[in-house]
Amino acid sequence: MVNEEVLLESRTLRESVAEHTGALDKVKALTVLPDGMHVTTRMVADYFEVGLEAVKSLVKDHRDELESNGYRLLTGQELRSFKDLSGISPRTRSVAVFSRRTVLNVAMLLRDSIVARQVRAYLLDAERNARPRPVENLFHIDLDALDERITRISTQTAGRLIGQTIVPMLNHLIHASGEQRRELTAIREDLERVKRTLQERELTGAATAAATAMDTMGRREFEDHVAGLCRRDGCTVTSTGSGSGLVTDLVGHTADGRRLVVRCEHSAPHRAVESAAMWEFAGMAKLEHEAEVALFVTTSTFAPAALGLAARHGITAVHRALLEAWSTGTALQVLR
Repeated sequence: MVNEEVLLESRTLRESVAEHTGALDKVKALTVLPDGMHVTTRMVADYFEVGLEAVKSLVKDHRDELESNGYRLLTGQELRSFKDLSGISPRTRSVAVFSRRTVLNVAMLLRDSIVARQVRAYLLDAERNARPRPVENLFHIDLDALDERITRISTQTAGRLIGQTIVPMLNHLIHASGEQRRELTAIREDLERVKRTLQERELTGAATAAATAMDTMGRREFEDHVAGLCRRDGCTVTSTGSGSGLVTDLVGHTADGRRLVVRCEHSAPHRAVESAAMWEFAGMAKLEHEAEVALFVTTSTFAPAALGLAARHGITAVHRALLEAWSTGTALQVLR
């Protein structure tokens, strides 16, 4: 089953649902320019209820993908013609415009926006509902019936067998066959679902083990764990030696040279990070260290007000679930 994290990380999956722009209106009304087709950067930020810098930063990181979906920076004669149609101030020297398709693209990339999450949830629900049912009169794999057999073999071995042997064989048969192409395609889709189930179980087990290990860590051990994840993804970090209680900080640079500040907070899973802690970190990261990348990493969750502050100030809020994924090999998008 496709989940939100896969949608955030996979450009191929985002492209497969890029036409479903109606998802935007299912969540809230999208205000457009008088031309009825385009949206400015400010209007995108207002729609997703985030700060302007959060959208600009996302455009900087994913410009190629966004341009393929309609993002454009208008200047010169093209801008002059567009001003007449859209009522933009005559003094404007350049303007970035987003099509509805580009706005949907932003929704599939913007992590710390409640509105973006709602759009992604709608897209994933629609994708699951639209998934074709397997052919019933030929061959159908019952995933529940496979549970007992699956537990007897290595998930890695089973996934490799399906991916490297069975699926390629079916691909060949599909191209060679005419009358049974639909049936063979259905079989292949069933096998792909089995493979995904195996992979999800393996990842879930690893994430559970990682979460259990983190819960038993002390403050310094947790800081070392987060520092290790940063270094694994190409960053250089050192401890500031400051902090109190359950909180410590790391400073350094990302692999591409951006200034990085990380807040590490080890607390009980049920205790959400409140807005006061986010305010304190935002001031320290942005004003004192002039951070270009700021991570607030916690073993718990974030209160809605804290998430709103993080989005407005360009801070990546790494909650417990995202931390588990990071710990089991998924790189944070902001560090790439």
